[in-house]
Amino acid sequence: MLTLFHHPMFATCRFIRLCFAEYGEELALIEEKPWLRRKEFLSLNPAGSLPVLLAEGDVPIVGAGVIAEYVDETRGVLKRDKRLFAEDPMERAEIRRLCDWYLDKMESEVTRHLVRERVLKPFMPSSQGGGSPDSAAIRAARSNVRQHLKYTNWLAGTRDWLGGGRITYADLAAAAALSVLDYLGEVNWGDFPAAKDWYSRVKSRPSFRPLLTDRVRGLSPVSSYADLDF
Repeated sequence: MLTLFHHPMFATCRFIRLCFAEYGEELALIEEKPWLRRKEFLSLNPAGSLPVLLAEGDVPIVGAGVIAEYVDETRGVLKRDKRLFAEDPMERAEIRRLCDWYLDKMESEVTRHLVRERVLKPFMPSSQGGGSPDSAAIRAARSNVRQHLKYTNWLAGTRDWLGGGRITYADLAAAAALSVLDYLGEVNWGDFPAAKDWYSRVKSRPSFRPLLTDRVRGLSPVSSYADLDF
């Protein structure tokens, strides 16, 4: 069994968990607090970032994009019509663009800030950036949420799946990011019906079930988080 160093509220880590689960492969999960900068973890990834996968032979593979490529090359190419990447290079480019959108752009504008301020800082020592949440950072992140949901709503309303005609990495990246916001109660799904319908389909997949059981100490999810009929 492969091992994933992760944090349950990091969208990039959730994305990788979904990728492996879609292919029916279990991961041994080790929750890592990257701000602690443990020597053992830094020996695997000197950058101290998540996720990190210990692959065959305990070789570390670092970063969501790199791990996703590894999964495709070692698992996806054998799945044919269930492959999470596309055969066509232009379709692959669109899937990569959307993964970038949700795991990079949305992360930098919304998810990272809400997770840091609402989830991480209360448990981080002040010497490592912990303390009271920054209300200005939370307001700034919340002001950006709606634009990302509007874009997701447009994609979901004009395509069968976000990246095209079938489920791909693009859907898993978007669902991973939005699931974090959903846990925190930061999404008003009623304003985005197409996005809600798409998210409900992804949320109902067997691969998503472990994410719905995730809990963060001291911060319970909103009541509808694990509800498939939200």
